[in-house]
Amino acid sequence: MKLKNAFAALSIGVLLFSSAPLAAQTVKTPKPIQLFNGKDMKNWIIKIRQHEVGDNYANTFRVEDGLLKVRYDGYKSFDKQYGHIAYDKPFSAYVLRVQYRFVGEQAPEGEGWAWRNSGAMLHGQDPRTMLKNQDFPISIEGQLLGGDGKNERTTSNLCTPGTNVVMNEKLFTPHCISSKSKTYHGDQWVTADFVVLGDSVIQHILEGQVVLEYNKPQIGGGSVSDYDPAQKKDGQLLKQGYISLQSESHPIDFKKVELYNLEPYMKDPKKLDKIVQQIIKQK
Repeated sequence: MKLKNAFAALSIGVLLFSSAPLAAQTVKTPKPIQLFNGKDMKNWIIKIRQHEVGDNYANTFRVEDGLLKVRYDGYKSFDKQYGHIAYDKPFSAYVLRVQYRFVGEQAPEGEGWAWRNSGAMLHGQDPRTMLKNQDFPISIEGQLLGGDGKNERTTSNLCTPGTNVVMNEKLFTPHCISSKSKTYHGDQWVTADFVVLGDSVIQHILEGQVVLEYNKPQIGGGSVSDYDPAQKKDGQLLKQGYISLQSESHPIDFKKVELYNLEPYMKDPKKLDKIVQQIIKQK
């Protein structure tokens, strides 16, 4: 079976890879890599707009009570100082699991759209190549949003700073598109999974269900500013990249940031399907 056909099968939904009994299809699931160790920010790189790489301005990113927290108590004004904390290693094929919750009040002068807004950036550029005033890494964003207690507001959406994707066999160029998720209100913990298979399929998954899917992530489009032109080669497929978490003006906690490496299984589509199914069924 060609890999592209195996990847196409994923579009049916992660929980529908096979009709065989689970016992018959179980294979050993790889242990997750704990990108966040619950103790410190070792192996993470901070980049905040208007500041140099490595400058954790106003202690924006911190570890307290076993959580990776994003806070703004040291800001007089947010002033579009968008921040990202990136794991210091690129990955290509994986399942990323992020457990998060929004808390507290938005930073002063945070923009309206950024209320209860954060993201997991996938296939991102090396943070060390970002210029001082660059707002977002060129990347694919799994947008994380919280509800207001009344209105519908999906999460695990897609935004594309400096990128495009293919959806329904057509190049998708708008900046954002909503998923088909339910709304998560209040300060509840939410677990978001992202299945990323190199430059092929990417799926956003909540509660075991695919809520958004696309393929052929690639550099292109706009919605990113003050970048080094050498880093933006439009049309180039994104086969791998850095994973980062956002600071967009609303406090957020991350309890879990773990990754299941799928690269060893990319040449065995059947095993790949089974392993992904097992990972998604785990909590």
